[in-house]
Formats: sequence, C-alpha cells, structure tokens
Amino acid sequence: MQQNLGSVLLELMPLMIGAAVAPVSITGVLLLLGKQGGLPAGAAFICGACALRLTQGLVFGYILSSNPAAASATGSNLIVSTLLVVMAILMLITAFKYWDRDDDPDAPPPRWMARLGGLSVPKAFGMGAALLALSAKQWVFTLSAIGVIRTAQLAPPASNGLFLLYVLVAQAFGLVVVIALAVAPRPAGRAVARTRHWLERNNRPVLIAFSLIFGLFFLFKGMTGFTG
Repeated sequence: MQQNLGSVLLELMPLMIGAAVAPVSITGVLLLLGKQGGLPAGAAFICGACALRLTQGLVFGYILSSNPAAASATGSNLIVSTLLVVMAILMLITAFKYWDRDDDPDAPPPRWMARLGGLSVPKAFGMGAALLALSAKQWVFTLSAIGVIRTAQLAPPASNGLFLLYVLVAQAFGLVVVIALAVAPRPAGRAVARTRHWLERNNRPVLIAFSLIFGLFFLFKGMTGFTG
C-alpha cells in the first residue's frame, strides 16, 4: 500500500541523522577542512561521498525494483528490518569494544586519518568515496533508506527526490562547513579547529554514545518491523 510522503520522511529521518552524525565522516571532513587551503580538498571529499551514495541508490534501487520478492511492500519491509537489525548488532558491538578498552594518548592516529594530510583534490574525492565504501554502518544506512523508499511505493519523482534528500542530509555537516568556510573563512576556520580538537579529546565517549543510542534504536525498529 502506498504511504504518504510525510510518513516516509519520518521513517527516513533517523537514517539521515545517523548517516550525517557518524563520527568517522565528521572527523574526515574536519581534518581536511582544518588544513591550510583545505577547502577544495574538503569539498571534493564530500562530493566523493555523495557520488558513492548516488551510485548505491541507482544500483540497489534497480536491484530491488527488478526483484519481484523485494519489490513488494512485504519483501521490502523484510529487507529493511533485516538491515536495521544487522546495523544494530554492529553498532552495539562497536559500543562495547570502545567501552571495554582504555584510550592510549600515545597511540598513532588510524592510517586513514594520517593519509588525509596534503591530499590533492582528485585523491580527496576518491578518499571520500572509499571511506564510505569501507564503512559497513554507512552501507546499512543507505541500503535501509533505499528499502524504506521502495516500501512506500511512491511515484518515481517522489522516490528519487526522497533519496536525493537523504544523500544531501547525510552529507549536511560537511556541506554546511564548506559553505561557512567559503563565506566567512576566519570565524568558520576557528569553529572547525575547536570542533576538531573537541572530537579528538572526546572521541571514545562520542563513539560509545553514537553506537549505543543508534544501535538500540535500530534494534527496536528492526524487531518491530519483523513482528508487523
């Protein structure tokens, strides 16, 4: 049965917010944009992530629409619920891993963070796409969004518009920072530096809170989807 646009948007909202506030994505954007002359590379990083999400939408939207079982409302709902439960388990495991270990202040940054220094614009574009492609959680966010839109059985213009909105909101943090830096470089640059330092100091509790909150929420949503 076709759903109205407002109810579909409400279902998509947690997925959009979760994708947008994922700590790894925010950290990558801040590291690039916080460097001298990093605005073009930061913009390319965000464009790379957007390009991959749009490609995922085209490919997996086609796969779902061409599969008779998945194309039905029941089939799509089952896919969404399964993805939500998988994502919930991944996030709860992540929360436990970070809770169970102590921070080492002398530990080197992850390799992907070290590679962000001095990236050219094409390499930044590729890194934005690669980080998204290697993130299991981001895959599940996007595939769940595709499933929710397919389940709604809306007309193609509305479905395409909703997925485009998902892509833009998922990258909203980076887009806002890029615009702010282009319009007001000095104050925006100071804000970027403060935010980056805060995230570096509070990386562990932020990851635990993000994974725990969204993990429990998506577990609830997935299980209720199975029970109807």
